Order: sequence, then structure tokens, then C-alpha cells
Amino acid sequence: MEGRGTPGPQRGPRLAYNVLTDLACQKAQPDSAREVRLYDGGGLYLSVRPAGSKSWKYKYAFGGVERKLTIGSYPLISLKKAREMRDVARAQVQLGNDPAAQKRAAMRKAKLGESFEEVARSWHAAKSPKLTPRYAKKVMSGLEANIFPYLGRKPIGSITPADVLQAIQRIEARGALVMAKEVRSDVSEVFVWAIASGLCETDPAAIIRKALQPGSSGRHPALLKIEEARDLLKAIDQRKARRLLPATKLASRLLAFTAVRPGVVRLAERSEFENLGQADALWRIPAAKMKLLAEQKTDRRLDFLVPLASQATEVVEAAMADSSHKSYLFPGARGDKPISDSTLSQLYLDAGYRGRHVPHGWRATFSTIMNERAADQERWGDREVIDLMLAHVKGDVEAAYNRAAYMKRRRQIAQEWADMLSDGLVPPEELLG
Repeated sequence: MEGRGTPGPQRGPRLAYNVLTDLACQKAQPDSAREVRLYDGGGLYLSVRPAGSKSWKYKYAFGGVERKLTIGSYPLISLKKAREMRDVARAQVQLGNDPAAQKRAAMRKAKLGESFEEVARSWHAAKSPKLTPRYAKKVMSGLEANIFPYLGRKPIGSITPADVLQAIQRIEARGALVMAKEVRSDVSEVFVWAIASGLCETDPAAIIRKALQPGSSGRHPALLKIEEARDLLKAIDQRKARRLLPATKLASRLLAFTAVRPGVVRLAERSEFENLGQADALWRIPAAKMKLLAEQKTDRRLDFLVPLASQATEVVEAAMADSSHKSYLFPGARGDKPISDSTLSQLYLDAGYRGRHVPHGWRATFSTIMNERAADQERWGDREVIDLMLAHVKGDVEAAYNRAAYMKRRRQIAQEWADMLSDGLVPPEELLG
């Protein structure tokens, strides 16, 4: 048997294909005298050099001659990714192309100046079909606004970790720590794609990950006391700025009362609200707007139901009366599109809540306060209900479809939350003056 470190006995007819595991790759040890090879099948193996470095290799025959293609280093290139790249290379061989020669040609092209922006747009074009149109647009907008102005024209093979860190730190300086994390992740994907394409050999965006501010871990700042939450809403109500639209204040209040995701509020439409003015008022959010897999977004059974407290209904009715748009509740300044992604975030920053609370934070505020209240009242079943109100569905597929579960208790909790939160607030109609 060729090489050392080959995995132990396997079962079934597919012994020679995809036999490695992540654990085996992690535990692979070097031999001081020679290269160690761990074979995965289909020509792919993990090479462990005497000095300890690990890299993926693909062995194949082309024109009757055995050749080797270096796919990339491990663990930068995962086992799953290495298999995908092996399959791409095998397809190239079957089409009569030499993948190693193509990689050398690509490297020569990169040295002649293929820019980061060119590579990033190629990566985005390849990735976009697997994303929702809105998310694909968000990814490219993040690169265009934050990365291309600084790194876009640089040859991708010449970009250093310091270059990437400086660009990401510009985002952090604005207080947008979550955005900094997301953009860094997208930049890293561009580099991994470029490595697979033979355009560069390292991912400088991966190297800087631990150099970012701790707040970029993805946790959203949130107020966790009901008194603080009420004070925030009052501070928003009192904001008086020439460019501040009434729609923005109303959107903020509906977000607080419902604890849905900010993007859902921003895109709220008249047709989504049912039975306004009645005890069973409801917001039916289309599956297409929910955080779901792309193939699930067309399944109407996954529309999300939000029972509306009386205060939330009043906000919706006020927004409908104020909006000049035939569909959107919260149009922007021009009136033809909804308020932007950053409108509510900027409102909270202007109100003095930088680092304390962001629009997405209302979900943590609602969850923390209402779960604590449930524990105090020994309502132990409320935790599951609160999770469902936040669209946190766990378990089997059928549970995901049961969007109307616990509706009576969900409506009670929604009203309790709105009653606590609205104490001392002015009626929504007064925000329109």
C-alpha cells in the first residue's frame, strides 16, 4: 500500500473514494525522514512534509504521463473543499485540459496584474446563483463600498494581510463591527476561490481574523432592562432632525413591538397585514422575506405569522395613513423605495446609543426580558413559545411548517410585551406631526 497514514479498514463497495476524515487530517503527524501521504481516493491525497506543513495534492494522468496538481494548504483548504477542487480538476482532464498547466497560466496572468476586483466579481458571479438576489446584492455592495476603493486595483497575488487589515479597520472605525466581520469573511472567500483557481497561494483575510475588534464576533449590542428599552424609544420619539422621516420613527417602534428582523420591517407591505383593528390582527410575513434556504423561500407554508398587539396595530395603521407608496409602509425620502438598511442604525447612533443597542438588538431585548418574566412567574413553557415568536425553529421539518403553533399564548406574550414597552410613549399619530 502506497504511503503512510492510510485510514484503517473501510466497509462497503466504495472503499477507495472519500475515505479520509477531518479528524484524520488534523491528527496526521510528519515523518522526519520522508513525506507522509494520506489518500482520499480519486487521486486526492494529503501530503505531510517532514517539517510539518500539510497540503492537498491531486495525482492524475495526462497524455500518458503522471502529473501532480498542488491544490492548496491544509487546513486553509478544508477536506470538503479539496474534494470539490479535485472533482473540478478531474472534469478538466476529461475535457482534454491539463489542470496543472492551467494553474501555471493563471499564476502568470496574476503576476501580470489581475486585480482583486476582477477576481472578486468572477467569484461573485459564480456564487450568486446559490444566493438569494437580496443577499447577493448585499455581498457585492459591501465589497464595492469597503474594499474595492482600497484593494480593488491591486494584483490579487500582491495583497498582504496588512492591506486587508487596514481596509477592515476602516469599517470598524465607523462602529460597524458586525459589517467588518461579514466583509472580512467575504474577502476571505474571494481569496480561497482565487487559490483554487491558481491566482494566488495564501488567504491574507484569514490571517487577520483574530486581529479584529472583539465586538466583531456577531453579537448585536442590546439593552436588557425594560426601563432602558423604554428610555430608548422615548429618545427616538424626541429626535428632531430636518431629514428624519416620520416613517423612520414608526418603523423603529414596530420593530420594538414585534422583535422581528430589521430587514422585514424595512420591507413591510400593506398586503401583509390582516384583520387590523380586530383582536386577531396578524402580520403574515412571506417566506421569501424570512431567513430561510433559497429553495424554502418559495414555500408559502413557511410564511411567518406575527400576532400584533394593539399598540403594534396602531403603528401599522399610522404608517399606512402616512405612507404615500402604494405598497411599502416605510418609504424613504424619495418615496419610491423603502428606507435603506442603514436608516434605523443611523437613527440609534444619532440618539446616542452607539455600542449599546442596534436595531437587531430588539430580538435579544425581547427574549431576555420575557424569558426572565416567564421564569419569575414559573411559566416554564414560555421559553419554547418565545423561541417560536423569534422564528427560532428547532427539530424536524414538520415543526418548521407549524407557524401557527401556540398562537393564543404568543398573542398574550406579544400584548404583555407591548404593554410593558409602551408605558409613557406618545401615540404613534403624534410622531407624524
